[in-house]
Amino acid sequence: MYGMKVCVICSPGGESLPQCDVALYGFGFLGEVDYENELKGRTDKFEEAARISRTNGCCTVCGCKTYSRGVIRKSAAVADRGRLLGISDMNHVIDGEDYKSGAYLGIYSAGGYKIGVCIENDLLFPDSIRALSACGCNVILGVTDGAADFVPPMLARAYAYLYGVPFVLCTGRAAYFAETDGGLAGSTRPVTLFESDAENNYRLVTERVRGLSDNVRPDY
Repeated sequence: MYGMKVCVICSPGGESLPQCDVALYGFGFLGEVDYENELKGRTDKFEEAARISRTNGCCTVCGCKTYSRGVIRKSAAVADRGRLLGISDMNHVIDGEDYKSGAYLGIYSAGGYKIGVCIENDLLFPDSIRALSACGCNVILGVTDGAADFVPPMLARAYAYLYGVPFVLCTGRAAYFAETDGGLAGSTRPVTLFESDAENNYRLVTERVRGLSDNVRPDY
């Protein structure tokens, strides 16, 4: 499987996108989403994300802040060709931040690809990225809410190299693409198109561990 095209939109300016398999939007697109208003039809932000995915024939991943009965989360809405696949939440809240943590990994199948979603603080926890790689994701999409600095792209580059999965990142002001060979490309354009080899890289690794005595055998 080759030639997966990922479009990163840092500054939304319309619905028309370059031809792509996945479109990654920063937190500035959907903004704040109140579940109650969505359910009662007062807003239609999730529907808008699904509509854009249908218009462009691709999967959309949109960073947003979600509200539910006073609980605030940093989230990402994922839609594919007109259908809302789900909402993933940031799993790690640090030092008393005013957010509620999620509980599950964001893994979605769309357009023949398996896509992993990484939100804000989750980028700082390698176990999350390793789990997405172990689950067979073809690409990991990260979204952060803040100014571009050296830490997010540095981590994305390290994870792509260590875990063999391309990593595409939207920091709100910049887009980055980390390749599995250690390469890193960046752009501050409003819309950037990256093309990734979606074939996962595997190596055979052996390890010596202490314990598991030869004198103890399971009784099958």
